Amino acid sequence: MIRPLFPPAALLEAAALLESLCDSRDETALQVGDERMLDFFDAVGQRLRTPAYARRYPELGPLGVYLRRGHLGTELARIEAGQRCLRFPLGLVFHVAPGNADTVFVYSWALAALAGNRNIVRVSDRGGDATQAVLAVLNEAMKEADPVVACTQRIVSYDHRDEATTAALSAACDLRVLWGGDQAIREIRRSPLRPAARDLTFPNRSSFAAISAEAFLAAPVAERKRAVEAFHSDAYLFGQAACASPGTLFWVGAEANVVNAQASFLTLLTEIVEDRGPRMDAAMAIQKHVATYGLAAEGIADAVRFAGNEVALVQLAAPVRLPRRWLGTGTFAQVRLASLDELAPLLQRQDQTLTHFGFTPDEMLCVAQRLGGRGIDRIVPFGRALEFSTVWDGYDLLREFTRLVTAS
Repeated sequence: MIRPLFPPAALLEAAALLESLCDSRDETALQVGDERMLDFFDAVGQRLRTPAYARRYPELGPLGVYLRRGHLGTELARIEAGQRCLRFPLGLVFHVAPGNADTVFVYSWALAALAGNRNIVRVSDRGGDATQAVLAVLNEAMKEADPVVACTQRIVSYDHRDEATTAALSAACDLRVLWGGDQAIREIRRSPLRPAARDLTFPNRSSFAAISAEAFLAAPVAERKRAVEAFHSDAYLFGQAACASPGTLFWVGAEANVVNAQASFLTLLTEIVEDRGPRMDAAMAIQKHVATYGLAAEGIADAVRFAGNEVALVQLAAPVRLPRRWLGTGTFAQVRLASLDELAPLLQRQDQTLTHFGFTPDEMLCVAQRLGGRGIDRIVPFGRALEFSTVWDGYDLLREFTRLVTAS
């Protein structure tokens, strides 16, 4: 059985859920850039930016900013089709949200809704307090929204083992958006789509950080602290389990500079974690010890250092094999590179985000050009790893959520 969370309703079957959505051919149906959806998401964003939510759940502040009418309107304007080319909604979009990042589903759902689509979003049963806060805001904002919002949008929950429901929703949709681990996506793909439908997938990804040791040491103490605070936000939000959370730090520079920069970085990071959290319980501490010493046993690491339970540093052995699995919150592999030229051979297609400090935009552009699309979809400064963009994992989402019709 399906439990509707937005709008809240009694338990129902997949057929009843699909029947409850307004017909996309109705004269009141949503259009690309529909003002009614812009109004709704702007109202949601205003509520999420209030101190009551943004201070308690740090990840909700950026989401509130993202949903501002001005920002969404700018993104919509960017995809305006050219002369004699019209852009329309796809129809019904079925989203399967990830369990490791409570708010990610709102970003892709909002874009799909702004593209004029009817949407069904399945959220994980593992959703935490932030998910519940978002649902509360959505249902509150819905009371003042145009009825078309409640008529065309659904957020639901059901047991992930319920293959019959997944199959029914998959068979009815025009696009299926899958967030999650590789194995979870394989399992969902056992439910076939209609011939004209397709999948948009966001599977396992790995992310990294690059730091110029010389630039870090040359920076004033206040600037160093701001950089490490930004790194802390990138790494510790979502328990370092988000696809864009940095797992390995590439220290670029001479060996002596790298040793000194690493020591300063660790001191600052330890102080910031002590001040801001999160604090690790015994279970997480054990997870980190097992994972890090496991890397040593595999010959991937040749040194492990713990700063309390909150920070674990793993020195990678040569030849470098990057760990691409979650090692526990606050666990960072480290490797020294003589120059950025040594970075490209280490990266793979599954690698997503590279955050950086001490490098110019032109230097990062050169890195992207050397990679040539073989790895890394995003290169951003420290503090922006988890800043969602309309272009994500190499997809321009608003374009993916629409279809073009040409006339000549």
